[in-house]
Amino acid sequence: MNKSRRKSRVAILSVISNSTLVVFKLIVGLIIGSVSVISEAIHSGVDLIASLIAFFAIRTANKPADEKHSFGHGKYENLSAAIEGTLIFVAAGWISYEAIQKLMYPGQVETPGWGVLIMSISAITNLVVSRKLFRVGKETDSMALIADGWHLRTDVWTSAGVAFGLMIYYLGTVFFPELPLHWIDPVVALGVAGLIIKAAWELTSESVTALLDVSLPQNEEALITGIISSFFPQAKSFHKLKTRKSGPDRFIEFHLVVHKDLTVKEAHDICDDITRLINEKLPNATVMIHTEPCLDSCQGLCRGNCSIFETDSPY
Repeated sequence: MNKSRRKSRVAILSVISNSTLVVFKLIVGLIIGSVSVISEAIHSGVDLIASLIAFFAIRTANKPADEKHSFGHGKYENLSAAIEGTLIFVAAGWISYEAIQKLMYPGQVETPGWGVLIMSISAITNLVVSRKLFRVGKETDSMALIADGWHLRTDVWTSAGVAFGLMIYYLGTVFFPELPLHWIDPVVALGVAGLIIKAAWELTSESVTALLDVSLPQNEEALITGIISSFFPQAKSFHKLKTRKSGPDRFIEFHLVVHKDLTVKEAHDICDDITRLINEKLPNATVMIHTEPCLDSCQGLCRGNCSIFETDSPY
């Protein structure tokens, strides 16, 4: 199965699981009157919207480059992740509002055992699905799937927290019926909102960074530098290294200073070898290399724009 089909299939799985959880959480939350369970239904509803956005973003990002999108459609995945992060902020605000209302106007939670059951099922389901999203997302370098995985991983902890809160509430009503315990449910809901806001901030900042064409991580640029330097002494040095990422696609360009006596074919072959090695280490990389002759004007002391090569490169 190719990467595109794997990404689409796991995105569909996320949509199906979230749809099911939204229905059951909402029904149980309304029946037992638990704001924390209803808040989790809202959270899963946002997860469902996010899963749908991720699914359509992946389908669009998989389209090949065309006349209007000469660099491909990979940024749709980054845009999807940014939208998902914004949606989580909205859900957190709604949950906080409902929880505060419940603190101001308290009510009783009926048969909290049902809430514990549905929250436990939700936590287990989302744990399984999020693991699959993370695995396929990392293997295919899909920002949209990884963002969706974080959505569900947050839901795992929040569902477990709600289940724990309802269990404490139930035990309290059994063993300490005289104590006012109405605050437990909305306070847990506020804790859920706090966790959601943290996840939303991390997702949004990471996705927006990619949209702004920030350079590749330092470890990846170091790997690129090591590969280029392994071609010393035919390749003397390089400069003007520029890198960026669009979805799973990487774009790398630099100027390569080669020995002045090399033929055009020899210089071209070096560029091909560099490109091949970079693609072996960094999949989906488009490498653009501009070659320049070394005129020996610096007498081997390239301390200006050029980068001195290390001859002990591991590549």
